[in-house]
Amino acid sequence: MFFDGFALDHVDVGEVTLRVRHGGTGPPVLLLHGHPRTHATWHKVAPLLADRFTVVCPDLRGYGKSSKPPTDADHSPYSKRAMAGDMVALMRALGHEAFAVAGHDRGALVAFRTAMDHPAAVTALVPMDGLPVVEHLERCDARFAARWWHWWFFGQTDKPAERIISADPDAWYATTGEHMAPEAWADFREAVHDPATVHGMLEEYRAGLGVDRRHDEDDRRAGRRVRCPVLVLWSARDDLEDIYGDPVEIWRAWADDVRGGPIDSGHHMAEEAPEPVARAIGAFLDRHIR
Repeated sequence: MFFDGFALDHVDVGEVTLRVRHGGTGPPVLLLHGHPRTHATWHKVAPLLADRFTVVCPDLRGYGKSSKPPTDADHSPYSKRAMAGDMVALMRALGHEAFAVAGHDRGALVAFRTAMDHPAAVTALVPMDGLPVVEHLERCDARFAARWWHWWFFGQTDKPAERIISADPDAWYATTGEHMAPEAWADFREAVHDPATVHGMLEEYRAGLGVDRRHDEDDRRAGRRVRCPVLVLWSARDDLEDIYGDPVEIWRAWADDVRGGPIDSGHHMAEEAPEPVARAIGAFLDRHIR
């Protein structure tokens, strides 16, 4: 069943209100989706963890049915720093002062920023199919440009991508829902057919090319690092490792306690390989937060 036993709420965290599903029992773990998904991407993984952990799955600001605040010239309202603040406020509102956080794709960037900005709150970090944004951008080459060209397309404001995407979102996203429950598929389609959500998602990418990169650069200059244990996961049938090399080695520039490995899956691993994902996250958290 779809998120069986989970509550669905809308939680005011100050600047925005977040839609969130939460359930289970035990130490808290926050699961963060990527683009263009909503919290529903975790619908297979969350129940597998809920017998041992309290699992919290929000829509990030700008995504799904969470708030879409007005933007500004440098897109700071959609920065990972703003989103990380949302996550800490959300978890406190649910009664969790400290928690583990796993994030996929763009959610990995939010998870990383949460661990960097709020080290006392984050007990363990699981970035999935993602690196600190400055690492992506400093390694940008012809392969990156050929495969991940949408970063630059989304980042445009003079000729905004919203008009093109919203003209035919089904053609743009070209997702069949093959690995999704009907409820998750419907939630995804509702999100990408909402022009306000498309705008919010692209604002988050625009922040990634500017303000988020500056935050990473500031941290590196100051010698700030992730203090908690880190488990890096990536999709074996996607291109993160092909483009960048060993993701674990890259993450070791940002944290002392890092391990990880691939999941036999395409990019949307929580939908395509939920059991291996849940096993990897669960075993890591069992060792480090129980």
